[in-house]
Amino acid sequence: MNALGNGPAGEPGLIAVIAASLRRERERAGISLSELAKRAGVAKSTLSQIESGAGNPGVETLWALATALGVPFSRLVDPPRPATRVLRAGEGPAAHSEVAGYTAALLASCPPNARRDLYRVTARPGEPRLSAPHAPGTVEHVVLASGRALAGPAEEPVELRPGDYVTYPGDVPHIFDALAPGTSAVFVMEHV
Repeated sequence: MNALGNGPAGEPGLIAVIAASLRRERERAGISLSELAKRAGVAKSTLSQIESGAGNPGVETLWALATALGVPFSRLVDPPRPATRVLRAGEGPAAHSEVAGYTAALLASCPPNARRDLYRVTARPGEPRLSAPHAPGTVEHVVLASGRALAGPAEEPVELRPGDYVTYPGDVPHIFDALAPGTSAVFVMEHV
C-alpha cells in the first residue's frame, strides 16, 4: 500500500483515481495546468506529476487543488461506487498529512443537493429492526462503533464489526440486526 492507500485488488490505486479525477475536474472547469497550479499555490511540475499518476500528494496539496477547482475534496479521491458498498475498518482511500500525524480516510462523499441526517443507534440482540423503504433516492450509511451487526438491504445484509462501514439504498426494505450486546452505530441518512 502506498502513502495514499490503494484499494482492494482489482481496484485502481488512489493515485490513479486522483490523477483521473483531477484531470476531469480541471478540464470541466476549463482551466490550464498552469492556471490551476497558480490558483492552488502548487508547482506546475508537481501538478503535472499528480495528473500523470506519478505524484504522491499529501492531504494539504489535495485540499488546495480541490479548493482551487471549487469542488469538494471527496470529488478528487472517491471513485464511483456500486449501490451497496462495505469498507472494513482500516480500508478506504486515505490521505496522510505532510506535516502532522494525521490521516483522513474518506468513507462517503455527499452528492450535490443532498441532505444528511446523523443518528447514534444502540441495539441489543433479539428482534432485528426491519425498516420499510424511505423516500425514493434515500441512501443510508452505517459505521459500526461497537458490537457486531447485520446491516443493509433486507435481502442481502452484511455483517459488520467495529470500524466497518456500509452504504446501501434506503429506498428498499433494509435491516439492522444486533448480533452482540452493546452494539452501537452511527447512521447517516442521505436524502436527495
